[in-house]
Amino acid sequence: MPLPTVAIVGRPNVGKSTLFNRLVGKRLALVDDRPGVTRDRREGEASLLGLDFRVIDTAGFEDEDPETLPGRMRQQTEAAVRDADAALFLIDAREGLTPLDEEIGRWLRAESTPVIVVGNKAEGRSGESGLLDAFRLGLGDPVAISAEHGEGVADLFQALLPLVERDEPDEDGRDAEADPTLKIAIVGRPNAGKSTLVNRMLGEERMITGPEAGITRDSISLDWQWKGRAVRLVDTAGLRKRAKVEDKLERLSAADTRRAIDYAEVVVLLLDATRGLESQDLRIANQVIEEGRALIIALNKWDVAENASSLFNGVKAALQEGLAQLRDVPLLTVSAKTGKGADTLLEVAFDLREAWSRRVGTGELNRWFEAATEANPPPAPKGKRIKLRYVTQVKTRPPSFVVFGNRTDELPESYRRYLVNALRRDLGLGAVPLRLEFRGRSNPFDRSRG
Repeated sequence: MPLPTVAIVGRPNVGKSTLFNRLVGKRLALVDDRPGVTRDRREGEASLLGLDFRVIDTAGFEDEDPETLPGRMRQQTEAAVRDADAALFLIDAREGLTPLDEEIGRWLRAESTPVIVVGNKAEGRSGESGLLDAFRLGLGDPVAISAEHGEGVADLFQALLPLVERDEPDEDGRDAEADPTLKIAIVGRPNAGKSTLVNRMLGEERMITGPEAGITRDSISLDWQWKGRAVRLVDTAGLRKRAKVEDKLERLSAADTRRAIDYAEVVVLLLDATRGLESQDLRIANQVIEEGRALIIALNKWDVAENASSLFNGVKAALQEGLAQLRDVPLLTVSAKTGKGADTLLEVAFDLREAWSRRVGTGELNRWFEAATEANPPPAPKGKRIKLRYVTQVKTRPPSFVVFGNRTDELPESYRRYLVNALRRDLGLGAVPLRLEFRGRSNPFDRSRG
């Protein structure tokens, strides 16, 4: 699906090319104090806080004969606007409206393309009178920005969103370019039955097993098919407490296991049901979550577990307390010896990977954000309310979001947890790690900070 298109129009020297360069994150358009530097249409791919579109930098609009060079440049600008999904009409907020601005406004009102009036060079209070003047154009409320300093991005984002947002191209919300192969690592303490479970899944004795702890020393990567779906399964060395890791080879094995977690999408922490949950298991689980990987807890040797119901409930309660940053981690029961529960484990792994890879549409995300902040507004420390403006998803795998607003450093941890829990609940992100950052009034246009 092609990206929506936004054309930047206005008279010469109002900052169109400066805004273009900001949006595309590169210095593609020449910028100079002299008017008329841009002559041809210049296009680039822009991203405004997660809102992706093609942006066109047009020549300065001048009232000239069509046979002259400025006249032909004007024809190119008119064609760009007619082909665009939206137009940004830039004026110089410090200078206020000029007769040429008013002429451009009359032309844009006659076109069918939606128009947003943008008052550029409005840093500080220098553009207030020019912005008030812009209401005379009859094109709606003007948006104040400073293309040079990157100010006003919040209002520009909110004005553009309903005009150019399109549904995500892949209906299930997964990253369309992601490798379809599920990368799953099985980790746990020594002798939990990791290699036995791998062999049961593969249907062959691929891994050496036995009662001795520590048989597996390398992370072994195996590619196979499960019900026609590609899986890369990694069996790892057992992770023991660091105090017990004395042998140099075992230290190397532990480091190799940690690398396996880094490269996995879903990590299965296998517990020995005959031994229950130990503090080392929680440390491994926390490491997986901190690395941003989807986590499944599997109780192995369930076929020989005693007092199964109380054991399951006890482990579940301990996980809720010990993994406070990620509630409702899937807790499954399996038997590596008989194979029972293995298919369920893989089904859950594929579902988790889908949630872990999900990108939420910008419109859906901000509608959720508006509802969530209305239902539970941010607090007002010392009587001054914290203003949260909008949210954007900056990446997937794991889903990562940034909330922009004022005085975000004063938000209490309880409110941050409220937003994370609401994200999971309302947008179906499930029990996968989420990243939620808060940023104040900095320059979100500046990609070099990233």
